[in-house]
Amino acid sequence: MSQMTRRAFTATGLTAAVAGCASVPQTPGMVMKPVPPVRVSADRIVRVDVGLRPYRASGFRVEREMLGETTVVHNYGHGGGGITLSWGSAQLAVEEGFDPDVAEYAVLGAGALGLSTAMLLLERGAKVTLYAKALSPNTTSNIAGGQWWPASVYDSAAIAPGYMDRHVAAARHSFRRFQLLTGPEYGISWEVNYVLSDRPVTNHPARAGHPMEEFAINVVDYAPGELPFTTAHARSFDTMMVDTPHYLRKLEEDIRERGGRIIVREFQDAAQVAALDEAVVFNCTGLGAGKLFGDTEIHPVRGQLVILEPQAEIDYNIITGGSAYMFAGRNFPAP
Repeated sequence: MSQMTRRAFTATGLTAAVAGCASVPQTPGMVMKPVPPVRVSADRIVRVDVGLRPYRASGFRVEREMLGETTVVHNYGHGGGGITLSWGSAQLAVEEGFDPDVAEYAVLGAGALGLSTAMLLLERGAKVTLYAKALSPNTTSNIAGGQWWPASVYDSAAIAPGYMDRHVAAARHSFRRFQLLTGPEYGISWEVNYVLSDRPVTNHPARAGHPMEEFAINVVDYAPGELPFTTAHARSFDTMMVDTPHYLRKLEEDIRERGGRIIVREFQDAAQVAALDEAVVFNCTGLGAGKLFGDTEIHPVRGQLVILEPQAEIDYNIITGGSAYMFAGRNFPAP
């Protein structure tokens, strides 16, 4: 299904740029790249999804903490980059907390972070019990856009020295892991993204020289008239797209097939966490970490998607300035 942010749906700039694909005049002698138009109208809305992203201005937290005799390894606060960074952040967390002399581990949370952390522990031969307040399709990860790119993860003015090294390391590991999972089994595919602007595009997906530039794949800048959009400038790049409901269900299946246990349980405070039988607990509770462990920095950032009726011919994504975007080729469940 096509999906758009509500801002994208109501903003006339994006709506015109997408819906007007077929009507842009073509320069004589120029071969215009065919881009089928998105049919945008209120009567094509299937539903509106709203989610809260777990944002920390200083970036995601991977850190060990002792809670009495229980070791807690925190792995949360990824903002809009939870799915993108999930495997890499899980790798950092497991490196922080895995001990070959410890047989059993607990993981809190069944979003992308919790599931990937549990999988990495199982791959090391550990016994894992995953505790979660909710399972797919009732997690924040389920309604994420699913584009592989860590957006809105940190405030560059608030990060500590060395944070970007950890951020890029997590992105690099996660990028490799998602590449290995590409295909229908996990619902991961490569798609082209068009960045539309009235000015030359220089900083999306990453500006020249930025540490994340290595993940900007097949970047192409287009002259006015080369693409059937109404903006003066456009850039394309390729990213992986994750069909999040399908992907999360598959990870749950993998965990169970490897012998992992999944228990639906909500923790009210850190004392209940400390009372678990497992000596090492990985905290992947997202926003819940604020209440459970007293993190006053984490706060919710609202994200909103307008799900449109499917258009089989739409196989590209649109990104404009700010937070407006349109993603295609999704397979969301019926409301």
